[in-house]
Amino acid sequence: MTNIAFIPVRGGSKSIPLKNIKPLNGMPLVYWTAKAANDAACIDKVVIATDSPEIKKAAINFNLPKVEIYDRDKKNAQDTSSTESVMLEYINKSSLNDSDYFFLIQATSPLLRHNDIENMLKKLKEDRADSALSCVRTKRFYWSENGTALNYNYQNRPRRQDFKGLMMENGACYINSVANIKQNKNRLSGKISVYEMPEYTATEIDEPDDFLIIEKLMNKYHSSFNNHSDKKQNIKAFQ
Repeated sequence: MTNIAFIPVRGGSKSIPLKNIKPLNGMPLVYWTAKAANDAACIDKVVIATDSPEIKKAAINFNLPKVEIYDRDKKNAQDTSSTESVMLEYINKSSLNDSDYFFLIQATSPLLRHNDIENMLKKLKEDRADSALSCVRTKRFYWSENGTALNYNYQNRPRRQDFKGLMMENGACYINSVANIKQNKNRLSGKISVYEMPEYTATEIDEPDDFLIIEKLMNKYHSSFNNHSDKKQNIKAFQ
C-alpha cells in the first residue's frame, strides 16, 4: 500500500494572480503544505499537480525529497474545473493500486502540519472509516436567511463553554482510497471519519488579507514556520 499526498495548484487564480506561489512568511504558499506532507512519516509520495510553468519552477526549488511534479491537463485547470476532475485525471494516468490511500491536501490551508496528516490517518483506521476530512469546531450561532435559528435555541441561549458547536470543514486534508475515488468520483465516500484541528486553522487563503492573517497565526502558534531563512533566497523571482 502506498500513501500519496496530492496537492492541486492552478496558475489561473482570479482573486490573487499566481496565488499558490505568492510569498507567505518567506516561502511560496504551496511550499507549506508540500513540506507538511513531505515530513509526514505516513506519506510515501507528494504530488504537486499544476498547469503553470512558474509554479512548477518554484516547486522544483523546494528540494523536498518526496515531492514530484505532475503536469495537469489544461481542461482540468479552468475556473469551472472541479478538484475531483484533476484527482481522477492523475489516478487514471498513474499506476496506483486500488488499496492505496489518496490524501487530497489544499495549498490554501498552509497551517496544516505533518502530525495532523499522521494523526488523521490513524483516526481513520481507528474509526474503521472509508474516508476522512479535517474540520474545526465552531461555536458560532447560525441562522437561515428567513430568520430560523439553525444550531441553537435562541430562547435558551447556551453559554459558550456549554455549547458543543458544529464541525466545519477547514479544507486542509481529505483521505480516501483510490478505489473509492474511482467508484464515487468524490474525495469522500462511505463511512466518514472527522479529524478535529485547532480552531485557528479555520482560515484559508482566498483573499489578499488572508496572507496577513495566516502569517500572524504562523508566528504565534508555530515557531518552526520561521526556520527557513536558507530557502528564502530561492523565491525572489516570484515576488
